[in-house]
Amino acid sequence: MTDASPPPPCAPRRRLPSPLEGTAAERAAWIDAAATFAREQIDGLDKAPAVGTLGALANRLAAELSPPIDDAPLEGGLPAALDLLARAVPLSLNPAGPGYLAYIPGGGLPLAAVADLIADACNRFTGMSTAAPGFARLEADVLRWLTRSFGYGPEARGILTSGGSIANLAAICTARIDAFGEQSDLRRAIAYTSSQAHHSISKALRLAGIGRDNLRTVAVDADFRLNIDALETTIAADRRAGLKPFLIVAAAGTTNTGAIDPLPQIADLCAREKLWFHVDGAYGGAFILSPRARERLAGIERADSITFDPHKGLFLPYGTGCLLVADGHKLARAHQGNAHYLQDFTLIEREHEPPSHCDYSPELSRSFRGLRLWLPLVVHGVAAFRDALDEKFELAAAFESALRRRIGDGIAIEIPTPTSLSIVTFRLRRREGETLDSWNARNIDLLAGINARSRVYLSSTMLPVDDGLAHTLRVCVLSFRTHQERIDAALADLDATLTDLDSRESKGR
Repeated sequence: MTDASPPPPCAPRRRLPSPLEGTAAERAAWIDAAATFAREQIDGLDKAPAVGTLGALANRLAAELSPPIDDAPLEGGLPAALDLLARAVPLSLNPAGPGYLAYIPGGGLPLAAVADLIADACNRFTGMSTAAPGFARLEADVLRWLTRSFGYGPEARGILTSGGSIANLAAICTARIDAFGEQSDLRRAIAYTSSQAHHSISKALRLAGIGRDNLRTVAVDADFRLNIDALETTIAADRRAGLKPFLIVAAAGTTNTGAIDPLPQIADLCAREKLWFHVDGAYGGAFILSPRARERLAGIERADSITFDPHKGLFLPYGTGCLLVADGHKLARAHQGNAHYLQDFTLIEREHEPPSHCDYSPELSRSFRGLRLWLPLVVHGVAAFRDALDEKFELAAAFESALRRRIGDGIAIEIPTPTSLSIVTFRLRRREGETLDSWNARNIDLLAGINARSRVYLSSTMLPVDDGLAHTLRVCVLSFRTHQERIDAALADLDATLTDLDSRESKGR
């Protein structure tokens, strides 16, 4: 017969430190090595090229950095991994550097990196404030400060998101539910924005159930601002057709040119037509803190919702967006939910509890983004951010003024759009009888010549002209590390490139 007696008990295993946790000494070494790496990267930014290696060469070099992910640890451990990362850093744009004047810079405050280390090491769950009321309170304080800064009252609520795209999505879902409820037929729901709107607006509308054909792209005026007359005409035509307008999305600083739509007039129109007024201020919203620039954003306080990216105008690391909504109840209505597995939280005394992020956001589990904003604000003080934004506003104006002086001296360049905040556009002036392709090619060469000097990195866009789209250079001043000497370098590199292009053209004749 088979012996049915139980097996002898196993001897207790001696508890050893998990390699995933490391010993105290190993953890100290990891943090010290990472801190040294971070310091070296930050300390080298001033002398680093404004743009590293990109394209096919960068892709080949990147492939050489790719070790196998295997059961065995990487030979050499963390030092070897940090060496690979150090070799990967130059294979990139350098948005953290002072010469990065392209797209919308992301500064990456050092204290925000410190905050991320603390938040990740503590690793508290902040999706529901009951689980970490201390951390939730700090994030709520940041959001309350932001709502007040934008002119909202105590009933406003906000969320920190991964960026403006998710903030726009949450805003549009809130507007949709406010207008139509949960079960309405959305085939007649119509939204409006300008031809200069960020592409995340159309994407967010599709994700919110509003089809492409239900977004009206309204014409802009000569300064690339949403044309209020065209907007009113389009809304009236849609109402006559039996459609249901519900949302206008305006820009407080477009990505293309920095244009600010006529916010007060749009606010008046939304009030008359009973439409949700959303302002995409992902780039320009931070200038509400600038005493020099805030008047240009007049009317933003009348918006039902505002998208704003602290990883742009407040110089935080990428992955820090924000949505503010004037009526927090409407934001909660669109996002609140519950589940049985969360019922234990309801048994905890919740008096004086700060707002729970999950009640106002698509997220439940999420990183503790609030600390990367709270820590720099309390350590540096708000005045340091105001001063930095004032400086960026002034530097852009100085760059534009320098361009105008060159135009006055006979240099054949032009400034196609006014500088509203900190984006300046310019290009070579079109010659009489010149084809659009030839004109664009010359401006492509101008951009390439400036960037090849590696002290600054500019970007470009396409702006409409009578016979098509014109290649136009952009300067965006928004890094807290960019100061007057870098603007002077950009102008010197512009002058040198113009001289080179003239010389090359003369030799070709």
